[in-house]
Amino acid sequence: MTPDIPDVRTPNASTLTGSLDGSAPPRRVRNLTLREQVFEHLREEILANRIKPGTELTEQALSSSLEVSRGPVREALGMLASEGLVKIVPRRGATVTELTAAEFIDAYQVREALETLAVRLAVPRMGEAALQRLRELQESMVKLAQDGEVQAFFEANATFHQFLVESAGNSRLQEIYRLIMSDMGRYRARSLALRGTLAKSVAEHAAILDAVLAGDAERAAQLMADHIEVPQRLEEEAGESTDLTDQSTTQQGGVL
Repeated sequence: MTPDIPDVRTPNASTLTGSLDGSAPPRRVRNLTLREQVFEHLREEILANRIKPGTELTEQALSSSLEVSRGPVREALGMLASEGLVKIVPRRGATVTELTAAEFIDAYQVREALETLAVRLAVPRMGEAALQRLRELQESMVKLAQDGEVQAFFEANATFHQFLVESAGNSRLQEIYRLIMSDMGRYRARSLALRGTLAKSVAEHAAILDAVLAGDAERAAQLMADHIEVPQRLEEEAGESTDLTDQSTTQQGGVL
């Protein structure tokens, strides 16, 4: 099945417009190569789940719909494959990857290892400015949870975790983390359903922050491991093999 890709006028255009269902407004892109524009557009559509897992993406169809040559499309698909977002089969094209329940658990295990390591590395390195930034993010999550702003809460939560990873000062760790989170981003509805309430997530982040502020790297790492471990444990207990993208992302609940 080939998706209905929106028009992208001229190879020199500075925008990629619209979404697969026409719901997103035109957006500006940075000064990127054509290959990078195609890559970022398709990547955003996949991560937003507007291009569904299992969808076939052919060079010819994408080239025609985006009004670009097949070269940039081929290169963009290769970049998506390197992030695990598509699987390329010779002579058949690319297919958007699907994540099984077992792969969901595997991804969480890797994420837990990465983030606990990041916390251990980050805590001794963090100065007052970094600690203040974490305080601000936690305060933001508290307010957003109280207001029921689920989507904004997702963003603040992701920034909290990302900031700790960046504070570790390990570029390879950051690179691997970015890849695993890119793949998991499509399945946050599943994580949301498994974790519980926004209030519970806020409390868990508050405990992690307290340990970081106290300079207790080991306790902060253990609390982070406990926080991340919940969805994978519940998924294992449930033994589910259902479509992990099947649930609404608008329901109120926990986060990745």
